[in-house]
Amino acid sequence: MTLANSTVFTTDLGPLNPVWAELILGAVLFGITFLIMAKAVLPKIKRTLDEREDAIDGGTERADDLRSEAAAIREQYEAELAEARHEAARIRSQATEEGSAAIAAARAEGIAERDAILAAGAAKIAEERSAAERELTADVDAWAHALAARIVGEPVGADRA
Repeated sequence: MTLANSTVFTTDLGPLNPVWAELILGAVLFGITFLIMAKAVLPKIKRTLDEREDAIDGGTERADDLRSEAAAIREQYEAELAEARHEAARIRSQATEEGSAAIAAARAEGIAERDAILAAGAAKIAEERSAAERELTADVDAWAHALAARIVGEPVGADRA
């Protein structure tokens, strides 16, 4: 059988007339190529596509899981932050109260010390005044007798004897 004489169609298509041997050879080669593709290449491609789809879907699921975990951690952080702020406010108010109490105690101690110093000063002044009055009274009596003796010209009071 020659390739040039074999024709598939009865009509003359000229150079487009297919040859039986070429059609059979093409079909066999197509079948072999199809089997190679179906058994070797396409499963690898399908496996790669499945892995990509799993990676995309799994990545989305993992991202959702991470988002929910991050939201939970954020809520916990905000709760701890609110608690810390509350604790700081409590400590500040306690420190303010303690500071006010310390200032009041220092003021009371200062007032008591001032009062003690004033009382001691007043007592010392009163003591020095009475001592000065005693001295001056004795001296005034002596000066009064001396002055009266000068004016009268003779001794007066206790000096007359």
